[in-house]
Amino acid sequence: MIELQQRHIQLKSQPANKQAAIQQAGQLLVANGQIESGYIQSMLQREALSNTYLGNGIAIPHGLPEARDLIRQTGIVVLQVPNGVQWNPGETVHLIVGIAARSDEHIAILRQLTRVLGDKTLVDQLTHTTNPDDLIRALTGAETAPAASAAPAISVAVASDQPFFETKVLNPTGFHARPATTFVDCAKRFQAEVRIRYGSREANGKSLISILQLGIPHGATIQVTAQGADAAAALRGLQQALAQGLADETAETLPTRAAVDVRWTPKAVEQTINGISAAPGLAIGLLRRYSHSELVIEDRPSDPMVEVNRFELALAAAQAELSTLYDEVQARIGSGKAAIFRVHSEMLSDTSLVQQTVSLLFEKHSAEWAWHQVISGRVAQIEKLDDQVLAGRAVDLSDVGQRVLRQLIGGDHQRPLNAATPVIILADDLTPSDTAAFDPDTILGFGTVRGGPTSHTAILARSLGIPAIVGAGEGLLNLPEEAIAILDGYNGKLYLNPSSADIEAATNLQAELAEQHERAQATRFEPAQTSDGHRIEIAANINRVADASVAAAAGAEGVGLMRTEFLFLERDSAPSEEEQFEAYRDMVQAMAGHSVIIRTLDIGGDKVVPYLDLPKEDNSFLGIRGIRLCLARPELFIPQLRAIYRAAAFGPLKIMFPMIATLEDWYAARDLAEQVRRELDAPQVPLGIMVEVPSAAVLAEQFAQEVDFFSIGTNDLTQYTLAMDRLHPQLASQADGLHPAVLRMIDLTAHAANAHNKWVGVCGGIAADARGSLILVGLGVHELSVSVPAIAELKAAIRQHSLADLQALAQRALACRSAAEVHQL
Repeated sequence: MIELQQRHIQLKSQPANKQAAIQQAGQLLVANGQIESGYIQSMLQREALSNTYLGNGIAIPHGLPEARDLIRQTGIVVLQVPNGVQWNPGETVHLIVGIAARSDEHIAILRQLTRVLGDKTLVDQLTHTTNPDDLIRALTGAETAPAASAAPAISVAVASDQPFFETKVLNPTGFHARPATTFVDCAKRFQAEVRIRYGSREANGKSLISILQLGIPHGATIQVTAQGADAAAALRGLQQALAQGLADETAETLPTRAAVDVRWTPKAVEQTINGISAAPGLAIGLLRRYSHSELVIEDRPSDPMVEVNRFELALAAAQAELSTLYDEVQARIGSGKAAIFRVHSEMLSDTSLVQQTVSLLFEKHSAEWAWHQVISGRVAQIEKLDDQVLAGRAVDLSDVGQRVLRQLIGGDHQRPLNAATPVIILADDLTPSDTAAFDPDTILGFGTVRGGPTSHTAILARSLGIPAIVGAGEGLLNLPEEAIAILDGYNGKLYLNPSSADIEAATNLQAELAEQHERAQATRFEPAQTSDGHRIEIAANINRVADASVAAAAGAEGVGLMRTEFLFLERDSAPSEEEQFEAYRDMVQAMAGHSVIIRTLDIGGDKVVPYLDLPKEDNSFLGIRGIRLCLARPELFIPQLRAIYRAAAFGPLKIMFPMIATLEDWYAARDLAEQVRRELDAPQVPLGIMVEVPSAAVLAEQFAQEVDFFSIGTNDLTQYTLAMDRLHPQLASQADGLHPAVLRMIDLTAHAANAHNKWVGVCGGIAADARGSLILVGLGVHELSVSVPAIAELKAAIRQHSLADLQALAQRALACRSAAEVHQL
């Protein structure tokens, strides 16, 4: 609950400079019991890192997140400076709103401030008023209470005995393990009891296992409730975390097509096992079954306190193992994959698991028997979930359970594989711990009876470069050990006892693929030029300044898509013009003369930002997002345009507007950009649009007469053309960018662009697909912008073909009736 009373306001202040003004605001927060005095230093440090000037004479100094512990009570104070104080060159502040907030309880005040910000007459009135009640009314929208009253003027708490909020789960693969872990971490920061309701079922919001058992899919509506002293603050923090998407592992859980197209079939094999591709690659070697020694679970009644002590020691040892494993995996393949073992650690910390086990111990059961009973029951419940990704997390829980049991039972029951030569592993299933321990020099590849391509085991295999197939069925374990086999991770097949000619062909293919990779890397700085001399530009899709140097080192010839959303996410207010300018300037300079396409803010749909206070929509993908949001919120759009135009002085860049559906959208965005450019006397830069809405493709002929360039976003264009949510668990596989309907939209755009001598690029997923990229070149696209790892292979693939052949291929693709037919070309 935030209050604003007369004691929080200081009129007619005369600070000598910005630092003095911040210190005065801080002292007022101290005097009102809202912060420790040490927080003032954090407010000054924040100002050194980012500008808190909002505009129109208002600034909002506040501290860094690291100093939250110095906040006693969330609140604000107001310093009125009638004569003004210089904040930065060209910025004079008359109203200083000092903020102390642990979470986002001050958002209501910030929303009101943005309204005040746009009313110059009101700001002038507040600058010179001698009545503090004028400020209270303006900043809270509420009537003031008498000065002696302790009643608050504003409350952002929910007026209910059990406050709650409802929201849709935005994570593409649902409320799976890592998002749930992030939610639990957030919930545990508050004392309040947190509950999640999905349908008729409810879970403890501080229990990872309890949440996973709900099986909450993408798009589901959930209700989050809280009870306790800080319930309102808990709800705000959790609502913000959910709106930002929590920990999103979409790129890791959903396998993408390889930049290399491998379609190979042996001539003579004894048996073919069909599975699901989990990790690309080709492995040739002897088969070896892999299993753990069976753990013998005995129930030996004992003194309950002795068993509790054994159990606690086993939990501590298992946590120590997980900590070590996290560090090892982080060093090998990065923190993103290592986060899998943070999930395991959170599972091990689940209070409900521990409590249930301890209750069984006091019924005089042994620690191993009690723990096994509890874990087995929970695993069985999770396995029954309809959602494949969520049900697959039962393997993670079982892995955690086995880790503790090994500590309780003793002995070496893990990794019983002793192979003198590298082998292909066959297993019923593998745990993430198994896979993380595999050495790619010893394990050539693996196949499992169960599992899926979105499992944590599959994610680790892809990261380690170990070819893998999953879900191959019970027959896999009937294959004889020591038999030779070829495992094709590209196409999800295992071939038993291939002929010597097939082994030779597979070996040659392996060598050819390795040579292709090495050649591609060695020639990554050479242009992507077809055999008949047609040049295609290969650029990178990136998010942050740090990505630019990595992209350049990988051979990128520019930035085809700079997503600016990262500047607006995971914060409690919009970035200032100065902060954005510095990011765009650094990006342009890092590309050393190569062009950078900066996409203006593309938020909405799956990228919700709490402080924007967007209204709830039934279908946010068709609502206020992209250019629609920017035009509706000029206080966001204009500072961004100003920052981009200022950065244009430091290198070549282009401005691209997202979600353009009509010519009216284009005119409005273009005119506002031109107005900003003239105000700054900045150089003209190319202005273009993303073609991601079917109407833009259909009107490409008209748009081509207006815009400087097109960039086709095939991911959204696919979902809008086929009316299939590309993140829907059942429909995602059918939302194929190579569907002829999507290709015809691309063809319309490219044809119009070329007819009017306009540049056209593609920054969507099929640009990096080995098949899709060649069709795009044949359709007349000038540039392909892809993720950094795909750059070298993509350039090499284009060099293998003539433009004439690719044009013929593209025409054949346009004549197809289905995506399957296109793939078979």
